[in-house]
Formats: sequence, C-alpha cells, structure tokens
Amino acid sequence: MGGTDVATAPVHAAARRDTVDLELVVPAFNEAARLPATLAEVTAFLAGQQWRSRVVVVDNGSTDDTATVVKAGKWDAEVVVVGCSRPGKGAAVGRGIAGSRARFVGFIDADLSTPVPTLIRAVDALEAGAAAAIASRHAPGAELACPQPVARRLGGSVFRALARQLVPGVHDTQCGFKLFDRPAVQRALRRCHLSGFAFDVELLRQIRRAGGRITEVPVVWTDDERSTFRPLRDGRAAFADLFRLYRADLLGTAGAGAR
Repeated sequence: MGGTDVATAPVHAAARRDTVDLELVVPAFNEAARLPATLAEVTAFLAGQQWRSRVVVVDNGSTDDTATVVKAGKWDAEVVVVGCSRPGKGAAVGRGIAGSRARFVGFIDADLSTPVPTLIRAVDALEAGAAAAIASRHAPGAELACPQPVARRLGGSVFRALARQLVPGVHDTQCGFKLFDRPAVQRALRRCHLSGFAFDVELLRQIRRAGGRITEVPVVWTDDERSTFRPLRDGRAAFADLFRLYRADLLGTAGAGAR
C-alpha cells in the first residue's frame, strides 16, 4: 500500500472521508479518560507504517468530554470524530465502517487490550485474500497475559460455544480488534440488524455466508478492568441477540430481524 508522511495530523468531523489505505474505527462511549493514551499509541504506530491511514472515533452518545478530548489532541496520524446517536457498540462500529472509502477498514476497542502491531498480520491476511482478519484470544498460539474475572470467563465460554454454531471454525468472535476488506464488510453490514455486543457474530456470519474467508490472528491479550461491558446487563442482551440469530436460522431468514 502507498506511503504517507503525516505529522501532527488534523482532527475534524467528517461525513464523507477521503480514500486511504487503512481506516480504524474506535467506538467510544464516555472514553475521555482512556482515549488520549490510546490515540497516541495507535497514531504513533500508524505513522511508522507504509499505509495512508486514518483513525475514526465514533462518539456513541457520550456525556463526558470524549469528542473534546479527541479534537484537542495532537496526533501523529489523521483522526476524525463522527457522531452516532443510536446506542450500542455495533451501531457505532457500523456507523464508522459505513462511511469508509478505505481499502481496508476495521475497528479496535478503546482499551487496546490487543497489541496495536497485530495490524501488520491482519493487513497481510487481507492482502492474501481474506475478507476478514480478526484477533483471537482462543485460536492456537494465543495467550492471555491478564485473564478476565472468573464470572466473565465462564459466560464467555458458553457464548463461544453457541457462537461457533453460527460461525463454524471461528474460535473467538468477540475480540475487539477486527479488520476487513471494505467492500466485503459494507455488503455484510447491509444485511445486519444487531447493534449490541453480539453484533460481531452476525457480521462474521454474513461475511461467511457471502463466501468471504475469515482469518484468525492469535494474539497476546490483556484484560482491562475498566471495561464498559457489564456481565449482567450486557451479557443477558448478548445472549438474547444470539438466540435471535438462531431463530432467524430456524425461520430461514437472512438476519436477526428488527429489534
């Protein structure tokens, strides 16, 4: 991919964004505290690569200074802020990806539990023909540097077992670090309905249904105790969404249906 020389790049709101090689969407809900360190690390890494890159922060209805912090920062690569009024991580990611014109587009969580250099292997996989390159905490070769609490690990094990029936062969649908061939993921998004934490399953299922290859990239993953995921509230909703996908399969429909 083509090179770029970006230093202290601009931060602005953008509805229609210029074409670049790589765009990274960061869904953000009340992330003013974590975003400065995250954006500093991500943009410093991107500035050292031979990719024309952009980071897209999607402010998902924050009530803190998320957007202000991003706009006030001095970053090593271009950063834009996009708003999303529809609640849910899936809605925020979808908003960011839908507006992309990059060759490759993906998303990363604000906590950076997955190392940023994972991008190199993900880009390599896409250039080799994969439609999706996803970080995995459970594929062979992956490590958990700092595991989640026991309750989340147990819930995650059950969720993975159910998700594998919907996306066979994928060990980890939920790691918050995914990169896609842009046309493939935008086509898949048009057939998706979920907006919560289970949206990854539906998105990967639609990519697979369209014949796209999904490559898992094993990573060394570190849990962040400040995660915005709440096991009782979000866990129940995520499992409910999984069963919507199962129901859609039984009814022979393409998606989970409107909520």
